[in-house]
Amino acid sequence: MSVYDTLKSLNIKLPPVAVPAAAYVPFVQTGNLVFLSGHIAKKDGKVWAGQLGKDIGTAEGQQAARAVAIDLMGTLHAAVGDLNKVKRIVKVMSLVNSTGDFTEQHLVTNGCSELLGQVFGPQAGAHARSAFGVAQIPLGACVEIELIAEIA
Repeated sequence: MSVYDTLKSLNIKLPPVAVPAAAYVPFVQTGNLVFLSGHIAKKDGKVWAGQLGKDIGTAEGQQAARAVAIDLMGTLHAAVGDLNKVKRIVKVMSLVNSTGDFTEQHLVTNGCSELLGQVFGPQAGAHARSAFGVAQIPLGACVEIELIAEIA
């Protein structure tokens, strides 16, 4: 099954690439690696703001991370033209806007990782990962995630 068939079966429509909010580009390709800039969580087209451990729980954080994964795939599609060219999702780095005593950043990030595994399959979708708790993210977003992918 193609990546696009899987996305369709999951009722996922890829968004267009977001316009950068600062001095950076949405992606850079070097050789067969594509580096995607950090994408912040959005809900209904607006920043998904909040802090884990204060006004957002782990389950909602997972939904936010899943939403970021969809945005990342939209950017990756724009970068490579065809998501079926993705040989491997190499690395995901997740920043979770959280209180000092919140310790479930890894569970929040699963919202992204699990969707990537579903869409790209158990081999190509399996990736190295880091999940950090941070004091704040631009625009008050609850989650920001960046991604590195290898293309064929």
